[in-house]
Amino acid sequence: MTSEKIEHIFDQFQHKGKFSSFKELASGHINDTYLVITKKKPFYVLQRINHSVFKDVPGLIENKVAVSHHIQEKLKDRSKKKQKRSVLTFVKTKEGTSFYQDQAQNYWNLMVFIDKSVTHELVKSKKIAYEGGKLLGEFLTLTNDFEPSKLIEVIPKFHDMSFRYMQFKDALKIASEERLANAKMYIDTVAQLKEEMHILQNLKESGEIKIRVTHNDTKISNALFNKKYKGLCLIDTDTVMPGIVHYDFGDAIRTICNTAAEDEINLNLVTFSVKYYKAYRKGFLKKMKKSLTPLEKQYLPLSAKTMIFIMALRFLTDYLNNDMYYKTKYPEHNLDRSKNQFKLIECFSNKIKNL
Repeated sequence: MTSEKIEHIFDQFQHKGKFSSFKELASGHINDTYLVITKKKPFYVLQRINHSVFKDVPGLIENKVAVSHHIQEKLKDRSKKKQKRSVLTFVKTKEGTSFYQDQAQNYWNLMVFIDKSVTHELVKSKKIAYEGGKLLGEFLTLTNDFEPSKLIEVIPKFHDMSFRYMQFKDALKIASEERLANAKMYIDTVAQLKEEMHILQNLKESGEIKIRVTHNDTKISNALFNKKYKGLCLIDTDTVMPGIVHYDFGDAIRTICNTAAEDEINLNLVTFSVKYYKAYRKGFLKKMKKSLTPLEKQYLPLSAKTMIFIMALRFLTDYLNNDMYYKTKYPEHNLDRSKNQFKLIECFSNKIKNL
């Protein structure tokens, strides 16, 4: 992407800056994100949404803009400086819309960059885990009165366990004998866990656990901190849509509490960090006291196991499908990823009594 192209797109928005330069922010895996550096602060974040992955990009952008506006309204008693550091601020185009579409039909949106902020790819202290939990709890609390039906479902059936099982069953029918044999132990484990892994979905469908606004991508790198490790806000809200609190809490725990990389093949290195779990849960509950029901709280531990399982199942399904979805570096890569997550489930199950 050339400087001239970025400047042209940037100038389609109602910003207050003069373009100086830009640099690519390479932390995301789906969208293209650029830091636009202006002559005077604030700087801006310009993002191209991948419309080959997300089928309704205008709806996606309207989702996150509406949720940000809602949070801004809830935080109006804070100073403007604190408010701007506590929630993403989106900039409208000169036409008054939330996104700009270029000649190549790419969709772009613009946000104000939160200065003197940092992200963490990994949790390396209980403080980061605790502050991350507080950020998620605050996000869910501030959006607790936002009507989730006003949001589009950005990725349909994203955490739907029945849908993931159906995909798995279909993969079993077409998998090669070699791959079925290699994965037999884990195929058997899936069958053993089926009933337990549907508990949260059944509670959701029965209405016993309410539908909320959920973030749906709660890895720690999507939490913004200041340089003293104090949490500021959640970012990367492309997947904001209706869900249940357990999706967000469970997926955060899955990514935060694995002591090894997601594709680590030495399973002896894969354990579940109880200290990070407890720190994250403490911060989360500090902010969720008033908006979390007793039933929701009761099933928080199961949400961690469920979200770990759903990733194990997706990796296993893709392995049986000859690696159609996830990028792989070698033939057994998806199977190794699945083994990693199943080992994490085993570790979690052994330690759950202490949680």
